[in-house]
Amino acid sequence: MPYELKPLSCNPGTIAGMSEKIIVSHYENNYGGAVKRLNAIEQKLTELDWATAPIFVINGLKREQMVAMNSMLLHEVFFDSLGASPADAALVAMIDRDFGSLGQWATQFAAMGKAQGGGSGWVLLAWSPRDGRLVNTWAADHTGNVAGATPILALDMYEHSYHMDFGAKAGAYVDAFMNNLNLGAASKKLAAVMGA
Repeated sequence: MPYELKPLSCNPGTIAGMSEKIIVSHYENNYGGAVKRLNAIEQKLTELDWATAPIFVINGLKREQMVAMNSMLLHEVFFDSLGASPADAALVAMIDRDFGSLGQWATQFAAMGKAQGGGSGWVLLAWSPRDGRLVNTWAADHTGNVAGATPILALDMYEHSYHMDFGAKAGAYVDAFMNNLNLGAASKKLAAVMGA
């Protein structure tokens, strides 16, 4: 069964500091492109003769499947992360425990995004069940995350996410993102992964 685009979870006309044009373009072209690409790869995999296919074909398709799938999933978390709503008490308590305070977490998260300016990748707030804590993690090429961790908040640092509005000013984009955090959605994701 082919993957389908999830509806845009944020209202693109209400994200302060980011244009509706860039959010809609990001959703349609980059997220939509990842979904289309994943479906094309999945189709090739269903048609593959696994017994006779060259190993480089299998390796390439499986790698590209992971890249496209993670691009799709991380973009879904990214759009969920926009919308300016507060965290619930449980998320605030965990952030306080794991980072010292909400302000200290936000400073670290934003600094990680700014450090990627002009590059490509993601900054993720993820729940690590192995450690029983929240971690800020860096992901590149849609393939990196702490093994077993689940992202609950995502900042897309690929240039397509900001160049139309901010040009080379990636730091200004990170500031706009931080001013529009949907910590309410992150709270719900955390509760879901913890089984609450």
